Amino acid sequence: MELSGKIIAVLEKRVGVAKATGNPWAVQSYVLETHDQYPRKMCFDVFGEDKITQFAIQAGEEVTVSFDIDAREYQGRWYNSIRAWKVDRVQPEPQVAAPIPPEVPFPASDPFAQGGGGSTDDLPF
Repeated sequence: MELSGKIIAVLEKRVGVAKATGNPWAVQSYVLETHDQYPRKMCFDVFGEDKITQFAIQAGEEVTVSFDIDAREYQGRWYNSIRAWKVDRVQPEPQVAAPIPPEVPFPASDPFAQGGGGSTDDLPF
């Protein structure tokens, strides 16, 4: 599955050592908010120090996250896991600035022009 949005939170990295193998592990969680009419939030994990370093996700970035969803049972309760396997930066679309219209000078006969001809007590109509 895939979801795009802005990273609004980077949670603290958790590290440990696997009891069965004795190998170290690391996992970091991030919160992504979509840009839908009704924005949704998704908390996902990146597992492994190599992936955390490779993705180098920062708060405020626009990303597209490819992820897997899985559930597991622990002591009679079920827990969902959303684990990212690919993160792509979304390139912002270049915003084209509106051209600034050239300044048009007032004609000298215009009574409203600053310092223009005509007295200030004359009415234009």
